[in-house]
Amino acid sequence: MTLKGIVRRMTEEDIDSVYEIEKLSFSVPWSRESFLAEMENENAIYFVYEEDSKVWGFAGMYHIIDEGHITNIAVHPQKRKQGIGRALLSALLCYAKENGMVALTLEVRSKNIPAISLYKRFGFEEAGLRKNYYTNPPDDAIIMWLYIKDN
Repeated sequence: MTLKGIVRRMTEEDIDSVYEIEKLSFSVPWSRESFLAEMENENAIYFVYEEDSKVWGFAGMYHIIDEGHITNIAVHPQKRKQGIGRALLSALLCYAKENGMVALTLEVRSKNIPAISLYKRFGFEEAGLRKNYYTNPPDDAIIMWLYIKDN
């Protein structure tokens, strides 16, 4: 499926849409204030997917020395399984390569099979487990890493 929208850097004007997607996507969502704070964090990199002047997904990570820690990727429920998550993850990976990162890491719920599959398609590998990392509902986190070879 060809996407009709664009991936671009998130701006403060996107916060309400991003927060709405966050609430629809996670059982323990970040607050709106958290996203506003991320806009002030010089180590935070966020992208949104916009189509028809509406934000349908977002992805963020922290740039820590030469690594990236992916904090969240979410797509509005009405637009899932259309390639938006792939496009957002691609944007993070491109940013990482362009900015000299050597690896990306993340935690993902062990029961989130669609997300795990997406990460594995990009070459992420399971590297560990954080027992009882998530609450509501309780779940373990799989730690995944991708080592970037194209620097």
